[in-house]
Amino acid sequence: MSLATKPFIGVALVIVGALLLLAGAVLYVLPGPGFPVLALGLATLIIGFFVIAALRRK
Repeated sequence: MSLATKPFIGVALVIVGALLLLAGAVLYVLPGPGFPVLALGLATLIIGFFVIAALRRK
């Protein structure tokens, strides 16, 4: 994997995490598995921010 594609992985994780977080918030109010989706979205969002921060240090 080239160095140019690595930041896009972090950005993609942040976008997916934000969408999962939004879907989890909607499912928390509506009938559905809101809390697990909310937790998964938050975890994905945090991992994406850590990937971006780790790549900025290099």
